[in-house]
Formats: sequence, structure tokens, C-alpha cells
Amino acid sequence: MRILDPTISVVIPIHNEMEVLPEFLDKQLLPELDKIKNYKFEIIFVNDGSTDKSAEILMRYTEKSKRFKLISLSRNFGKEPALSAGLKYANGKAVLTIDADGQQPPSLIPKFISKWEAGAQIVTGVRDHFTKHGLVQKMGSKLFYWMLRRMGNRYTVPGSTDYRLIDRVVVDEFNKLSEHNRITRGLIDWLGFRQEHIEYTYGARIAGKPSYNLSKLFHLAIDSFISMSTTPLIIFGYIGVIITILSFLLGVFVIIQQYILGDPLGLYWNGAVQMAIFITFLIGLVLISQAISALYISHIHAETQGRPLYIIDKGKSKNL
Repeated sequence: MRILDPTISVVIPIHNEMEVLPEFLDKQLLPELDKIKNYKFEIIFVNDGSTDKSAEILMRYTEKSKRFKLISLSRNFGKEPALSAGLKYANGKAVLTIDADGQQPPSLIPKFISKWEAGAQIVTGVRDHFTKHGLVQKMGSKLFYWMLRRMGNRYTVPGSTDYRLIDRVVVDEFNKLSEHNRITRGLIDWLGFRQEHIEYTYGARIAGKPSYNLSKLFHLAIDSFISMSTTPLIIFGYIGVIITILSFLLGVFVIIQQYILGDPLGLYWNGAVQMAIFITFLIGLVLISQAISALYISHIHAETQGRPLYIIDKGKSKNL
């Protein structure tokens, strides 16, 4: 059991949520936090360039109490930068990140804290992501996590969300990461540390429509593949090797069958077919050369991300 610290930061990224904020804060989040007597909570709103009256509503809360903090970004940078800004300015011994739309139930916060008190450094909410979506979203979600694991990401659990409680040690390490195209949940998983999971059913939005449409989800998936794995860089290299080998073998077969043996099978490989085989062989070589270039690019990519070479878990180390 770790020594209890009186402060936990709650980071809430917000973009055009004026319809849900009063309901979420006054009837869901704040009553649940008030039930927890062992801790004080600082609540950090990150206004991600909202164009509605979200900022005005949030400002009223900050005027009521100093435990509310408001970070207003100059424009809409996206949820990932907004979460990063909130984590940067969070002062608590642990940081809880949660959405404001009501789909992540605040009633689970005591469970998050209990697992953290028991020693977990990352407590992740894992949603039942196959119950609230249509067929396209369900299939897309399954395909996304299947491809993510095939590309070498063994850290992210299918259905994991940004509904998390993160220990101060993890937050400090996360704040050292410097890449711009980031996937917060993926980076936190990549950091390691002891992680526990809490399963929950994805709720319905309090009101309005989510700002994360299919287009943004698609771009998020692409960023996940690129930022968390170099496998996409070399896939076409493998394809190039296969094409080159097959076209080379086919070319050797044509030469032997038609020009050395005199076409005993009567296949008659004319000039156009032979040229197509030769072009296919060249395409394979081009794909291989691109894969070799991609390997160099992957090293440059890894260096420019600025991630630390390794991370020391000081809680499990001694006499450093």
C-alpha cells in the first residue's frame, strides 16, 4: 500500500461540449469526487479551441473555486495534444484522464484509485467496444487492433481508452517524450510500468454528436501504425522480394522453355509477355530498394522522435 497523497489531478479535454458540460460536471463527475474523502482533486479543463460557449461555461467553474484550472489552447490542435497539455500542467501524485461526454462512467473512479493504491502505476479503462457501434465501427475496431498487434505493438490491449489513472512517475516520464504526432494511450503503454485494467460498458453521450468522426478515427489509426511501429515501412520490401523472385523464376522458365528447348509445350511467350515479365522484375527491385531506404528512414524517424533510450523504474531500483 503506497502512502496516500492528498491530491489527484483530473484532466478533461474539451472541444465544443457546451451541451454536456453542466450535466457531466454537476451530476456525474463532481458528486463522485465528493464521495472520495481521502484525496483532494484539482480539475484541469483543456479547452481545445472550442467554437461554442464551452470556454464561458468552464470559466464560471474556475471563478467558483481554485481547484478548477482552465488551459485554453489557441486553436483546435486535437485530443492528443490537449491531453498532453493537461498532463504537463497536472500537479497531483496521480492523474486521471476522462472525457466529458458521459461515455466513461465517473462511478468507476474509486476502483481506479483502489488499484493504484494497491501498486498499479497505470490503471486503464477497457471498454466493451463491440456493443455501442455500428457494423462498420465494429469491424474497423477489430481490424485496427489485429493489425496493430501484427505490426509488433504488444503493449496496447484491445478496447483500451484514454480513461486512465496514471501515477506521477509515469506522468513525468510521459512529459519527456517529444514527438508531435502522438497517440497518448499508445505512448503510455509503451512506457511500461505496472499496469492494471478495469473493464466497463461504453455509455451513451449525454447530448450532441462526437467531434471524432470516422475521418478523424481513420487518421488516428494511421498515426498509430506509423508512430508505434516501423513495420509499414518494410512491408513493401517483402512484397518486392516475392515479386522479384517469382518474376525471375518465370523469366528463367521462359528462356529455357522457349529459346533453349524450342517451346516444347507450345506456350509461345511473345515479346509483349516477355517485356511484362521483365517490367515486373524491375518493379520488384524498385520495391526492394524502397524498403532499404525505408530502413534508413526508420532509424531517422526513431532518432527524431526523441524518446529516451530506456526508462528506469526507480521504485524497483536501489542504491542508484
